[in-house]
Amino acid sequence: MMQLHTYFRSSAAYRVRIALALKGIQWDPAYVHLLKDGGQQRHEAYRDLNPQGLVPTLVDGDAVIPQSLAILEYLEERQPTPPLLPADPAGRAKVRAMALAVVADIHPLNNLRVLNYLRGSLGLGDEAVKAWIAHWVAEGFTALEQMVEGPDFCLGHAPSFADLCLVPQMFNARRFGVDLTAYPKLVAIDAHCQTLDAFQVAAPGHQGDAE
Repeated sequence: MMQLHTYFRSSAAYRVRIALALKGIQWDPAYVHLLKDGGQQRHEAYRDLNPQGLVPTLVDGDAVIPQSLAILEYLEERQPTPPLLPADPAGRAKVRAMALAVVADIHPLNNLRVLNYLRGSLGLGDEAVKAWIAHWVAEGFTALEQMVEGPDFCLGHAPSFADLCLVPQMFNARRFGVDLTAYPKLVAIDAHCQTLDAFQVAAPGHQGDAE
């Protein structure tokens, strides 16, 4: 059985949990708490598994796969049904572009190690950090609002990589108090996805390590 090294509030791990649920793949959780014990992702045993010290990491037999988008691609190739990418090359490229708008352009600027650097090394206070988060979410979501189709999914009539990346980022935005009124299509897509069982079981509050 696959094992996923995960943290309930990690949006990257959240993406993978949704994919596993949509594809009906059974998996065992290995919880990596990003705050306890100085950050368990920094411990030597975990660094031996994932040198970046990030979650998630998927272990499937001898395969050890870090990075959420690489894991999504692996799951898509290993179990193509139900597909999380469109059949046509142009559609697949569009979905990947939307997913990368989150994975490469929004999330890295607002993840825990960046926020810790802002607070610690740069000495920024909470209000300045919140302003940083809101700025980069707005930069990304303004573009993504134009890229998605909707009303139910980012592209087409079924969930794709794009939706798997959008929903956790919407969770993060709300957690940090970002105003989402300027993104009605993103809000509608998120609301529809939240009605699906796979998105519900993958949500942070339903994880065994949820606090």
